[in-house]
Parts: sequence; C-alpha cells; structure tokens
Amino acid sequence: MDSILLIKALILGIVEGLTEFLPISSTGHLILAGDLLNFNDDRGKLFEIVIQFGAILAVVWEYRVRIAGVFRGLGRDPLANRLVLNLAIAFMPLAVLGLLFKKGVEAHLFKPVPVALAFIVGGFFILWAERRTHTIRIESVDEITPRDALKLGFAQALALIPGTSRSGATIIGGLFFGLSRKAATEFSFFLAIPTLFAATAYTLYKERALLNADDLGMWVVGFVSAFVSAFLCVRWLLRYVSSHDFSIFAWYRIAFGLIVLGTAHFGWVQWTAG
Repeated sequence: MDSILLIKALILGIVEGLTEFLPISSTGHLILAGDLLNFNDDRGKLFEIVIQFGAILAVVWEYRVRIAGVFRGLGRDPLANRLVLNLAIAFMPLAVLGLLFKKGVEAHLFKPVPVALAFIVGGFFILWAERRTHTIRIESVDEITPRDALKLGFAQALALIPGTSRSGATIIGGLFFGLSRKAATEFSFFLAIPTLFAATAYTLYKERALLNADDLGMWVVGFVSAFVSAFLCVRWLLRYVSSHDFSIFAWYRIAFGLIVLGTAHFGWVQWTAG
C-alpha cells in the first residue's frame, strides 16, 4: 500500500471524526481536504462513506447503554417507543429529499467555492440563533414530541447543501424550536445513527463496483482514525455545551469560508473550478 495514500487516509479520517458531529460540516471539510490532497475522485468519495461509518460507531459506542436500553424496552417502555418513533419521523425528510435532489446538488454544489459560501451563511445563522431570546421548553431528548421531531427532520434536510452541516442544522434548528443545547445536541447524535447508516449502506451498494480489496489498508486507517477522533469529539462536545454556546463555531465557519474564498480569488490555492 502506498504510504502517501495511507497518510491521506489518516488525515481524512481525522477530519471526518472531528467535524461530523460539530456544527461545521464534515462534508464541506472533506470536499476541501480531498481537493487539497487530490483525492476527490469517485474512489475518494467512496472512501469518505467508509470512514463516515467509523464516526457513526463512535456515537453508538458512546451511547451503547442507552441504545441497548431502547432495544430492550421497545414495545414496552413509552420513552423507548417515543425515541424510536421520533427518530423515524426525523429521518424521513432528508431521506425523501435526498433521493429527489441529491444528484442535482452533487453536480452543482459539491465544489469548494459553494461550500465556502455555505460555511459563511451557516455561521451567520448560528450567530442569529445564539443572539436571539432563547426560550427553552424542552430540556431533554425524552421530552421531544413527534411534531418537534418532524421539524428537526426538515432542519436536518438543509444538510443536503454541502457546507451546511447535518449536525449544525439539527442543533441550531433545535434552538429555534425551543430545545436546550444539550437536548438538541443529543438528538442530533441519535439522529445521526439511522441517517448515516442509511447513507453509508445506500452508497456502498450503489458504488459496489468501486470496492477493491487492495484498498483495505486505506479503509482501515481511515475508519480507525475517524472512530477515535469522533469519539473524543463527541465526549468533548457534550461537556462543552453544558456551559458554552455555539458562537465559536459560527466565527470559525465564517473565517474558514473567507479564507477559502480569498485563496480562490487571489489564486493562492488552485481549488477545483466552481
């Protein structure tokens, strides 16, 4: 296995793990990192799906006790039933809209400059969400109703636009809908499980012709680095939201987006056209 390719796999795995659950867009970061590393062809896009699976498992491991309890209580425990129902409802908008519009979005928006613009716009939305009066009516995930779940599902569907952030859209949408930061963040984690599992399974099936045993080493490196970095990130974020808001991520998004636009404008970095 090419050592340079393994290094690229390690870098992209860390990028995926650190950005998947923060409101800063893992897809956007992977598009930009893949562009810089010259690893943005069909093989690279399939690799991104493989390492995404590592990030999902980090959340499953972190919440393994809660998830096991939900499975044991399904059909008997009202809280377990409600959580599963809410996740199913919240999953549907992105699933349906993704099937309808994903190809068009990928053709026109999966490029560095549109991603940078989405970073900036998303940053200002976060600042708006944090600076408005935030009335909390839902303190925990168990208090979320099916109606709330549907609204959160439509918020998550904004992540079809690369650079928006799936977790960011869900969390900030939750703040607008009256969820506490902890409830919005945890629901975003739980919702990531069916959403990313479905996306991973669908893409692996669709692109199965690209699967190659020679890429196994690259996948393992990316998978493990994504799992470890995502696990550490999830733990850190849960502690962070207990006493901080999301403004720091907004300023990061705005600054990062401006850097990409600036380097593209002055020709300092040869980003992919678009």
